Amino acid sequence: MDMLGCIRKFFKKKEEEPDPMKYLIVGLGNPGTDYDDTRHNVGFEVVDNLAKRYDVDFEDASHGWLGEFKYKSRTFILLKPTTYMNLSGKAVRHWMTKKKINPENLLVILDDLNLEYGKIRLRPKGSDGGHNGLKNIDQILGNNKYARLRVGIGADFHKGQQVNYVLGKWSDKEWEDLPDILATSAECVLAYGTIGIGRAMNQYNKK
Repeated sequence: MDMLGCIRKFFKKKEEEPDPMKYLIVGLGNPGTDYDDTRHNVGFEVVDNLAKRYDVDFEDASHGWLGEFKYKSRTFILLKPTTYMNLSGKAVRHWMTKKKINPENLLVILDDLNLEYGKIRLRPKGSDGGHNGLKNIDQILGNNKYARLRVGIGADFHKGQQVNYVLGKWSDKEWEDLPDILATSAECVLAYGTIGIGRAMNQYNKK
């Protein structure tokens, strides 16, 4: 192979390699106005908070709404899947492949019944905890070794009312506190991408 061919091969290989400074931030939720302002869509709301901060316009792209911004030399790609919650993995895999995202640079944001309202927990991996969005992502990716940010929605419902609660609108009191929760969650996402998941966990999991 001549020198020009070697140079072309080198740059082609570099283009195909994942960019370690690029992160895919996936907020889980359901598309459609019926699901706006519901507890199950808090992942969407965290991503929207980030988008508003950095003046991001979402594009109606394949399997989801997509936008991106740069922060401290990192590229944060924001994704809100439009596949509905139970098929979230399809959108995640598509954009991980298309944007060449390292598996360790994937962060999924979701609601969690098992956490007190307003508490957040960042983890490098873990079980789906009964969450249908995570179940599908695990199934499609073939593993659960990706970061997730759980946002607590509490479990203030009577027996048999779980679905209604999760898909229900925020209460007046929850609505008052929500902006601070979304802001803290957004800061946690930025910390994950800049100071690393270990330090971000130490900083935000205590709150």
